Order: sequence, then C-alpha cells, then structure tokens
Amino acid sequence: MNGFSTRALHDGQEPDPTTGAVVVPIHATSTFAQDGVGGLRSGYEYARTGNPSRTSLETTLASLEGARHARAFASGMAAEDALLRGVLRPGDHVLIPLDAYGGTYRLISTVYADWGVEYTAVDTADLDAVRAAIRPNTKILWCETPTNPLLGIADIAGLGTLAREHDLLLVVDNTFASPYLQTPIGLGAHVVVHSTTKYLGGHSDVVGGALVTDDDELHATLGRMQNGMGAVPSPFDCFLTQRGIKTLAVRMERHSDNAERVADVLAAHPAITAVLYPGRADHPGHEVAAKQMHRFGGMVSVRVAGGEQAARDLCAATRVFTLAESLGGVESLIEHPGAMTHASAAGSLLEVPADLVRLSVGLEDADDLVDDLRQALDGLS
Repeated sequence: MNGFSTRALHDGQEPDPTTGAVVVPIHATSTFAQDGVGGLRSGYEYARTGNPSRTSLETTLASLEGARHARAFASGMAAEDALLRGVLRPGDHVLIPLDAYGGTYRLISTVYADWGVEYTAVDTADLDAVRAAIRPNTKILWCETPTNPLLGIADIAGLGTLAREHDLLLVVDNTFASPYLQTPIGLGAHVVVHSTTKYLGGHSDVVGGALVTDDDELHATLGRMQNGMGAVPSPFDCFLTQRGIKTLAVRMERHSDNAERVADVLAAHPAITAVLYPGRADHPGHEVAAKQMHRFGGMVSVRVAGGEQAARDLCAATRVFTLAESLGGVESLIEHPGAMTHASAAGSLLEVPADLVRLSVGLEDADDLVDDLRQALDGLS
C-alpha cells in the first residue's frame, strides 16, 4: 500500500480516460444515457444513486481509512442518520459518550427516542463503565475520540474487544482526528463516521459527511439508505472535499504544531484553570492517545477562571481567532460550546461546563495565534 499522501492524491483519482484531465471532472448531471434498457455505462443511471464524482471521493475515503467501502452524504448528520436508521429498530439500545457532539446527542435523544430507541450516556474512556452499561437490547456502541468538546480519549481497541464479546456494532466518529491521525477500522471499529465538513474538506467551504466500513453487508445496507433517503452530496461538494483531502497530511501536521504551541502557552496563563489537549502529558488519556494516534490534532479546549462570563468575554476578545461554530478549517476559530454547538445538551448528563471555551487551531503563524490569545486573556477582568 502506498503512503498516506500518495493515496490522498491518487486513489480514486486516475486521469480522465477521455481528456487526460488529472483532476476528477465535476459530473454535473442528473441522469446518464443507457445503451438499451438496463444497459448502464459503468453502472450509472441516476445521480442520486451514483455519480462518478461521488464514487471518486468514496474511493479515496475508504483508502485513507484502510477500509474497502465508503459512502458520502450531504452532511455529517445525514451520514449518522443513515447509519442509525439502517441498523436500529424501535426497542433497541445505544451507548453514547458522556461527552458527545451536541448534534449527535440531539439526533438520538429526540428523533430516535421518539421512534422508541433507548440510549445511555457513558464514559467511553472507562471500559468497566461501558461493560456495565451494556443491555441485552444494546445494538450500537458509539464512540468519539477525541470527544467534542472535552477532548476525551477512548481506547478504540479496548472498545472493539467489548463490542465483539457482546455482538455490538462499534461506531467511531473520527472527525476530530481525521484518518491522517488515526484509523479506527484497524483498531476494531466496524464503522467510521466523518463530518467531512471539518478536517477532510478543511477550508470551511463545503458541508458533507461519510461512513466507512469493511463490512460488505453493512455497506449494502448503507447504500440502500443513501439511495432511498437521498441525502447525497452534489458533484461540486465532492470535488471540494476531495480537493481538501489532497493536502490533509500537511495541514494536520501544521494544525498539530500550532495546537501544541497554543496549549502550552495557555497552560501557563493564570486566567486558564485547565487545558484539555491529549498531546499534553497531564491529559488523562495521553498514553492511550499516544498509542492510537499519529499526532494529537488541532483542537484545544480550556476552562477559564472567572466562569461563564469570562469564557464569553474571551470568545469576544480575539482578533485572529474568529468567533464561529464548526472546526477543522485552515482559519482558527473560537466558540463557547455551552451556548453554541452544545446548547442542545443543556440540562442533560452531556451538559458542558459553562466556563469552557473550544479552539479550532488553524494554520496561521503560531506567534500570531499566541499573541492573539494573550491579549484577549490579559484583557479579562
């Protein structure tokens, strides 16, 4: 198998056989001519069912995750919905992280709970707690690592062992790490979820999602969901995502470099009471992260002395860091999870601390990022 960057640039991206174009064309078509009834050219008939631009992206995604199959969707939430709807039935039970993405929690706790699906939030970093939470009707063990927004680390291999012992489907949301930093399929996951909006696309200009698996039967099920529900990305969305993937490796190295610098500076500032970054030796999941991750990524969360108002003031005071939701783009972002991305978890077990600030550390000059945070922190009353 070729190296990561070689695969990111070439797998599923052979030069166009007609023109020799080295970039996969944007196949902006809704339908495909047939050579007689049922005579499909390369298997394409209707663009919701399949499009060459989407096939190319899916081939690249599967290769980077070290799997055989991938399905691309119009958003990360569309991907999660297709997986849950394809696997679960009313009366089934799902284990989710205590620290899960707010959108995932909202989908399961409202849409699927109304459908009769039960769920339990559990600390996925504690294998004994996970084991104790498994019920006879548990079907899915859902994991994020690192988690959003507290940067918790789960032992994917350990969860994989538990999943095999109890015949569970282990789903790993790999959005925060990207396949450059870790490949959960090789550690025992059955399905990898991505919001391709984030590090894979990488430029804050496209929304998308993906599901990756080695399981042929599950892949076929996801294909039925993808076609039947229709939440597919446009050819242009696929082009933008694949363009972003070409530079994923070099971007993740710079994200990690800058995040390490930012985390160290913040840890030394008196206005910060805690820095949550798995690359730091004081992070409780550092050793596990070091075993299963290539590096530690570009996400840093902090808790601010002075509580919620100080956290909000910090978010409002930065100049290089932009106050905005989302993450994983080339530009640095800052947000208050409790009032923004994780507002739907308020009042639940997944409620995040009010003094928490989440940083998506981008590719700017590290000195500028550090200076920006220092001036913002120094101005807190």
